Amino acid sequence: MVDIPRSEFLQLYYYLLLTRTLEERITALYRQGKIVGGVYTSYGMEAISVGYAYALQTDDIIAPFHRDMGAYLVRGITPGEMVAQYLGKRTGPTKGKDGNVHLGDLKRGIFAFVSHLADNLPVATGAALAFKIRGESRVVATNVGDGGTSRGDFHEALNQASVWKLPVVFFCCNNQYAYSTPLENQMAIADVVDRAKAYAIPGEIVDGNDVAQVYVTAQRAIQRARNGEGPTFIECKTMRVHGHSEHDSAKYVPRELLEEWKEKDPILKAERMLKELKYADEGALHLVQERVDKEIQKAVDFAEKSPMPEGSEALEGVYAENPVEVQA
Repeated sequence: MVDIPRSEFLQLYYYLLLTRTLEERITALYRQGKIVGGVYTSYGMEAISVGYAYALQTDDIIAPFHRDMGAYLVRGITPGEMVAQYLGKRTGPTKGKDGNVHLGDLKRGIFAFVSHLADNLPVATGAALAFKIRGESRVVATNVGDGGTSRGDFHEALNQASVWKLPVVFFCCNNQYAYSTPLENQMAIADVVDRAKAYAIPGEIVDGNDVAQVYVTAQRAIQRARNGEGPTFIECKTMRVHGHSEHDSAKYVPRELLEEWKEKDPILKAERMLKELKYADEGALHLVQERVDKEIQKAVDFAEKSPMPEGSEALEGVYAENPVEVQA
C-alpha cells in the first residue's frame, strides 16, 4: 500500500467522487436527450487522470485525451463549465461551439483535445521543447489509450522527447480495448510499456485503479523531468467497464471480465485504503459524497439555466483576433 499524507489522499478521493458523479449526471442528461453529441466517460478509470493531474504544479501543462475528466477538474475546469460544455451553452469553455470534451484552456494549463488519439502527444513534446529552450522549470503530462500507441505520432513524439531529453511524461491508459479491438489483437506484447524501450525511455507499470499509486509514480516521473533527466512512460493497467461511449453496448467484451474488474473499482479501492490507514471512516466518506452531490446539482442547475450562444458568436475565438505581424 502506498502511504501518502492524509490531506492529499482525501483530496484525491474527493476528485475521484467528483469525476464519477459528474460523468454519471452527464450520462443521465444524454439519455434524457439533452446532449446531442457523444459522451465518453472515464468510468472505472478515474484514478489515472486524477492521479497524474494532482501530481503537477500550477505552471505545468496537460495534453489530455477523452477519458481525462478528472484531469480537467483538478486543473480548475468547474463541473458547471463541463455540463455547460456538453449542453452547448455559452458558459462552457468553448462557448457553445462543441458539445463534447474537445476543449482546452491555456490559462489553466490545458491544451485542447482533438478526437484523433495520439495527436496530443507531439503537441505535448513540442511544449516540452519550448520549456527547455526557454529554460523554464515546467513539465508536460499527456495521456493516451493503448490503441493510440499504435499510431505513428505516438512513436514520433516519444523518439523526439527521448533524443532531446524533454520534460514530458507520457501516460498510457491501458483499458485493454481500442474501441472494440482487444489488446492481444493490437500488438504482440503483453505490456504496452515495452514500446518505450525502443526509445531508451524508462517505463513503469502501475495499477491504474489505485489513485495513490498513480499519484506517487507520477510525482516521481514529473520530478525526474523537471530535473532535466528526460521523459518517462507510465502504463496504467485498468479496464473499460462500459462501452467506448454511451451509444456502445460493448457486447464484444466478455461479461465475466467486466464483473472481475468491477470488483477493482478505483473508488472502492480508495475507500478501503482510507479506512485501513485510519484516514477516514464511513461517516467521513459519506460527508465527502454529500458535498460532491451538492456541487454536481449546483453545476447542472447552472448549466441548464445558462444561455445558448448567439449565431453572431459562431466565429468568435476561432481565429486570432490580434495576429502577430511577421517582420521581414
